[in-house]
Amino acid sequence: MADPGILDVVTFRDLIRAARMEQRPDVALERYVEALASWQGSAGDEAAAGSGAVSVFTALDHEFIGACVAATRLAVRQGRVAQLLPPLHLAARMAPLDEHVQASLMSALAAAGQRAEALALFRTVRARLADEIGADPGPALLAARREVLATVPEREVRLRPGPVPLVGRDRELAVLRRVLAAGAGVVVVEGEPGVGKTRLLVEACAEAEQRGALVLWGHCLQGDGAPSMWPWLQVISAALESLPAAARAGWRAGELGRLVEPDPGVAGVADSGTRFRLFEQAVALIGRVAAGRPVVLVVDDLQWADVASLELFRHLTERLPGGTVVVGALRDRAPAPGSELATTLASASRSAVHRRIGLRPFGVDDVAELIRRESGRDPDADVVRAIHARTAGNVFFVRELSRLVAANGVLGDGVPSSVRDVVRGRIADLAGDALGLLQVAALIGRDIDLVLLAKAVRLEMPQCIEGLEPLEELGLLEPLPGHPCAVRFSHDLVRESVADLTPQRRLTRLHLRVADALERTSPDDDSTAERLAHHLRAAGPLADPARTVDALVRAGRSAGNKSALDAASRQLRSAAQIARTAGLAERELTALAMLTAVDGMRAGYVGSAPEVLERAENLARDLGHERQATDFLFSRWASHGQGLRLDRSGPLARRLLVQGEASADPIVRAYGLHAWGIHQWAVGDIGQAYRYLIRSTSTMRDDLVRRDDDPLRHDLQSLSPLMLALMTGLRGDVVHARAMFDRLETAAGDDRYAVTVWSAFAVTLAAQAGDPEWALGAAERGIALDPQFSFGFFGSYQRLARCWARAMASHDPAGAAEEAQLIIDATLSDPPRSVLGTWCGLLGEMWLAADRLDEAAQALDQARVVLDTYGERDGEGLLLLLRARLLRAQGAPLADVRAAAERTRTLALEREANLFAHRAEQLIAELDQETSDSADCLPG
Repeated sequence: MADPGILDVVTFRDLIRAARMEQRPDVALERYVEALASWQGSAGDEAAAGSGAVSVFTALDHEFIGACVAATRLAVRQGRVAQLLPPLHLAARMAPLDEHVQASLMSALAAAGQRAEALALFRTVRARLADEIGADPGPALLAARREVLATVPEREVRLRPGPVPLVGRDRELAVLRRVLAAGAGVVVVEGEPGVGKTRLLVEACAEAEQRGALVLWGHCLQGDGAPSMWPWLQVISAALESLPAAARAGWRAGELGRLVEPDPGVAGVADSGTRFRLFEQAVALIGRVAAGRPVVLVVDDLQWADVASLELFRHLTERLPGGTVVVGALRDRAPAPGSELATTLASASRSAVHRRIGLRPFGVDDVAELIRRESGRDPDADVVRAIHARTAGNVFFVRELSRLVAANGVLGDGVPSSVRDVVRGRIADLAGDALGLLQVAALIGRDIDLVLLAKAVRLEMPQCIEGLEPLEELGLLEPLPGHPCAVRFSHDLVRESVADLTPQRRLTRLHLRVADALERTSPDDDSTAERLAHHLRAAGPLADPARTVDALVRAGRSAGNKSALDAASRQLRSAAQIARTAGLAERELTALAMLTAVDGMRAGYVGSAPEVLERAENLARDLGHERQATDFLFSRWASHGQGLRLDRSGPLARRLLVQGEASADPIVRAYGLHAWGIHQWAVGDIGQAYRYLIRSTSTMRDDLVRRDDDPLRHDLQSLSPLMLALMTGLRGDVVHARAMFDRLETAAGDDRYAVTVWSAFAVTLAAQAGDPEWALGAAERGIALDPQFSFGFFGSYQRLARCWARAMASHDPAGAAEEAQLIIDATLSDPPRSVLGTWCGLLGEMWLAADRLDEAAQALDQARVVLDTYGERDGEGLLLLLRARLLRAQGAPLADVRAAAERTRTLALEREANLFAHRAEQLIAELDQETSDSADCLPG
């Protein structure tokens, strides 16, 4: 049986052969489209890697690319390019240096009404050729560019397969329709670059053409190399082409001949009289054409028009022929309108029927719809918000980022090459001072404080403000509303593009300048700590490494204080790495200590990498810091314990105990007592755990520290009394334990991390004690202060307790159990975390409350597997008690249930887990009463 891939190749080749032999162009194109649609990527992407047949797959790729080029020629002639764009984009990605396929894509884009995209593609390919092979564009690309520049949108509209839905411009399109339906008037459409002016006009003109109007387009070109009167050469030539040949010749013989067929041996328009006659003939020609059919005359990019072109535009609007609508489109910035253009717009506004349409950037809803159209899928709300924020709703930028999403499936941090090309074009002619200002501003951020900018570029404020003027004229920067001493980038993509286009060596110097300026403007402001660290790190070797490390540590502390723990962890890891590379041992140790504390807050001690902790311990010992070395050894023990690696945590706990007993340092001694006490709890010996924790807590009480001064030791001081309160409750004195928890809650205040950890311990005891009201109250307190679930698996205990309390109160116990199962699977099971067995048992109790005995049995079996696999036995008494209750619910003989309850009591008493012994005695009393009641019911 043939491989499916072979069959695909045969089918593809058969269709291509049929297309080439087909005499009917429309059928031939259909064959091409069907063949090309079967391709998903390069033929060698998967198969060639292991087959050794690279040349075969390369040849297949060339067949596909060649078919794309051939199909494009047919599609452009027929005006049916829409179905070819996906395979053409694929072919262009497969062969980024193949000028024929890139030229074909340019032609298809132009024919689809995406003229700006076609020109952007040319610039991208030209840069790629120069960068990778040092070559200029060849004949195919240059010919495609000439075709795009010379093709008027009227032809583009005719080639389009049908109306493409326009997003977000219903109101503006309605205004245009009314003017076009009236048959006479002047319309000015303005907006920022890329906001969609041309796209709106193409849509309106396509509708007008379908109603029989003749649409004449003139495009103004940027730069001094553009010919004078260029837009009118296009308009007049197209108007003449619409006339019969005999009439056309008569018009060419007059003044208009100087415009459309200039004689190189004759001087151009030399005086005002000649120019007036030319303008009058142009008006007369338009009137002549409009006498036969409505005329829509569009001059696009008026901001680039030469003076003579503006004068003719003004002349035409002042002497507007009947049946003619004149539309001018321009940018309202980049550049800002000059005096000649302002005069022209003022003249146009005096027309009897005048409309001025300002296009605003898209809102979030329109951005979402445009992404949906471009990517073919419903976008995620976070992606929509991110694209809207980065683009400020600019339609062109939104479309380009949407295509990145469509191509990659995710929104990355990069800037599309087409956007960079646009920004590169805008800044190409900036003088050195203005460009330098722009580059520094791009590093400061979207919003730029002028005081900071002036210090960074070493200018006085008046000079700085003066230097910003050309940047505002180009639409790169704009005032920040409500902040007179600040400006902002028009779009964050513009800022990113400027940074991308700045040479790397210059970037490092500029980052250092910004860092220096930040320290001068706000040396003690914690709000700038993270920004300062960013710029110093980006300055690389130009910045003093000690200064960079100090800034990163300060930034990590600042981020940690805001509970931005992921950011804090990144800052501190970077600080430790830079310090280690520079040989700054003390600073590395400081960074590692804070990193360990932050990772402990983020995901418990288990969140710390063991190799980092071991490196820190050894570093501290080498520097003679015994207490700090013990900090890290304790953290390493805790990471294994919280990860249920008791085979590793046990020896480390014993080492800490021995080390502590031999030390005169009370802190080192407390570490050993605390670690050994918790290890005893983990293996199920509640009595021993209680006694060691009593000693640990009393040792720590005399040497209290603040978290900012020593985060690891502060954590120990917090955990030791919490563990002691838990042991007090497990030993049976729940009233005293609850009072201890109440005092610890008061001491935690509104510290989110402290309350989260307190809540995790309190709810664990409350659930094991069978007190749903207490469990729910403690859970809600913790969740209320940390609704974002910032502190990893500590937060999961609160949410599990909330589920358990709901189930015990008969509030949808099955739903609560299902939710709890999801939480256990997501946060405690893989990899395993401390108290997993206990919560699996409590999940079984939830299923018991729902009278779902099979699920209850499964949960208790899961708890037993955890106990046997990892050796965590702190909740074993509870598990045995719940197993006895399950037997009772299953209808087992009362003697069997009583025997199970007695085994629970015996084990619990041996381990001093008196809480479970008391609960077992209650069950035994209930069973005895039930037996007695049954006996009373027997016949005399």
